[in-house]
Amino acid sequence: MMLKEKYLPLVSGWTHSGITCVIFLAVICCRTVASDVKNAESDEHSVCWARVGHSYPLKCAFELFDSSFFNNTKMLEIVKGQKEFNIPIFTANRKLIASVNGGLHDPSYLVFSSAWGSEQSQHVTKRFKYPSLSGIKKPRSEQDIAFMSILELGELIKTKQITSKELTKIFLKRLKRYNHALEAVVTYTEELAYKQAKEADKLLAQGVYLGPLHGIPYGLKDIIAVPHYKTTWGSRSFKNQVLDIEAWVYKRLKSAGAVLVAKLVSGSLAYDDIWFGGRTRNPWNIEEFSTGSSAGPAASTSAGMVPFAIGSETAGSVTYPAARCGVTALRPTFGTVGRTGVMSLSESLDKLGPFCRSATDCAIILDAIRGKDPDDLSSRDILLDDPFSVDITKLTVGYLEDAEMEVVHVLASKGVNMIPFKLNYTVDSVQGILNFTMDVDMLAHFDEWQRSGKDDVYEAQEQWPTELRRARVIPAVDYVQAQRARGKLIREVRESFTVDAFIGNATDWERVCLGNLVGLPVIVVPTGFKNIPNPPPNNTTRRRTTITTGIYAPPERDHIALALAMAYQSVTNHHRQQPPIDDLGPNDPIPSPPTSSLS
Repeated sequence: MMLKEKYLPLVSGWTHSGITCVIFLAVICCRTVASDVKNAESDEHSVCWARVGHSYPLKCAFELFDSSFFNNTKMLEIVKGQKEFNIPIFTANRKLIASVNGGLHDPSYLVFSSAWGSEQSQHVTKRFKYPSLSGIKKPRSEQDIAFMSILELGELIKTKQITSKELTKIFLKRLKRYNHALEAVVTYTEELAYKQAKEADKLLAQGVYLGPLHGIPYGLKDIIAVPHYKTTWGSRSFKNQVLDIEAWVYKRLKSAGAVLVAKLVSGSLAYDDIWFGGRTRNPWNIEEFSTGSSAGPAASTSAGMVPFAIGSETAGSVTYPAARCGVTALRPTFGTVGRTGVMSLSESLDKLGPFCRSATDCAIILDAIRGKDPDDLSSRDILLDDPFSVDITKLTVGYLEDAEMEVVHVLASKGVNMIPFKLNYTVDSVQGILNFTMDVDMLAHFDEWQRSGKDDVYEAQEQWPTELRRARVIPAVDYVQAQRARGKLIREVRESFTVDAFIGNATDWERVCLGNLVGLPVIVVPTGFKNIPNPPPNNTTRRRTTITTGIYAPPERDHIALALAMAYQSVTNHHRQQPPIDDLGPNDPIPSPPTSSLS
């Protein structure tokens, strides 16, 4: 009789978690080959843990997970992570939602849909009505042109003060000049850019104007596929990968007349700011890194290397780099923007969103890229009101203890009813639920990558390699329990969300996890600057630490967050400031980074 056939029935009712059980089985297996476990029958559980330092029992245990490809060091690392991280979350989630049998309460939010994904919505999305600009004149300097808003640049093109080809040349030059300092670009799409710019100019000459994105350059995070160009996912394992896929979001922007000038850095496999070519830096303080996997979109937009860029968030990859680099960025309601052709971490968490100069620009980009993607089962035609038509004086907006009070005072002065607020919920495993969901989903997408040992060459071993090895031993039951706990969190947040929106820190980790699990939209808004830590003598540096806040709205109320952010930015200019990059100030001990003089 096979080992599994003989002993699995003996432990089928055992309630210990995951690898604890299989190590017990492995110990039994080893009794046939090792003479030093004669007394193991008296305390199987203690023997199970006492023997984990021996390679053979561990190997047997991992064979039951079909995971014997791990070496001894990695197996011990996984066991340690299972005890210290996974099992406490198992316990918390079971206590929260698994104490009553029958599944009558707290359903999983892994919802099955019988639709085959090819049905088109009959609803026709109503587009926003943008404010019209007049009297916009072309600045003399390319530096000033580079920091104009999308509407301003669009007006220059529409009135033929500048061509798309000329604008494309300006931004390609800036990308090449500053990328040496910031390490924010993976691939220049120069040939494609000039082709698209030429087409935009040709259409305009024929009297065809596609809207505010007509002829406007932009960048895509390099997890978004574009045919004929590398889509590296930021990883040395995939740095030569070319996908013959046209991402849905790229199609939307192309149809709006926008011009792709670069594939911008994603942290390796969408984790943080480290990638196979280096580590992306913050234009406001090049001694710092940008944080978050949408590092390239944030840094490039901040530095005026592109007017806008598309990034993504699963757990903080829009909010963190936007806050660090001092740009306005929107994490929209989950399902607003289609993800076909985009590397997936977690189908129930991944979102695409814009990095821009302003909230107005974010609204324009959202309007262009939202809508039902027929090949993304999670995308929807969400009925958003026009943010340019929202009467903010009819809104009640809460502010948390960590809100930037300047935003509160400005909005109050504009007639918004501002009140103190606290979001209440009882779920105490929010961060663990997000990690379970993201890590298990991610491992499902990169199973072969781990099994073949490609994780050994990953750029930062303490990141995905460690997390995904730990995810390998999360039992299916406890993954589903985490989704049930997520459902309870969603219901509690919905009941507690008694205001139209609230203001609070955009990078509080608990709030980042909660917002992504629930699907809340948030817009990150620059609110000022402060001195860098440990500035040089006489504080002569121009480097600064950016200050930002988040404006949060309920799902499908992105227009409210956008309207409030636009109201705040209409009377402030923090979002219009230009970072020093290579002009750090006299006597700054940090040497100015090398920049290219490419023309």
